[in-house]
Amino acid sequence: MFCQECQKRPATVHMTRIVNNTKTELHLCSECARSHQELALSMNFEPSFSIHKFLAGLLGTSSFPTEPVASPECPNCGINFAKFGEIGRFGCSRCYRTFNEGLEPLIRRVQGTTQHTGKVPRRAGGKLGVKREIEKLKTQLRQAVREEAYERAAELRDSIRALENKLQ
Repeated sequence: MFCQECQKRPATVHMTRIVNNTKTELHLCSECARSHQELALSMNFEPSFSIHKFLAGLLGTSSFPTEPVASPECPNCGINFAKFGEIGRFGCSRCYRTFNEGLEPLIRRVQGTTQHTGKVPRRAGGKLGVKREIEKLKTQLRQAVREEAYERAAELRDSIRALENKLQ
């Protein structure tokens, strides 16, 4: 796809604007996009992505705190949560355990949950598939008990026990 402005260079900047269910697309090369910065600003397009601004926006703050107020340091690499906000990444794998409480709300806000609910590779997901099936059966069991369908509840209980034995 070529630039809609000059028709000479490949389009590398793609902007989409939807106003009142009317979609407007603009495909520009980087040179033409620079000359249309005021258009980009009117479309709320920010050309440089900043992980710092992204994470700060998710946490609902204008920026991360600059002072390490009650912010623990990672015992392994010495980074604190304020520094994480500054650079956008942790210093080591131990940081995830150290900053777990601060990360959970962030992950929940981005993903909607802190539990993985996506696809799992077949060869690695055998136990996980069984655990998910057990959870599904337990939900059905609670529903059957609420409805006083005790024969169905007994069948579900036996299925759950069989799957739990299979896990062990």
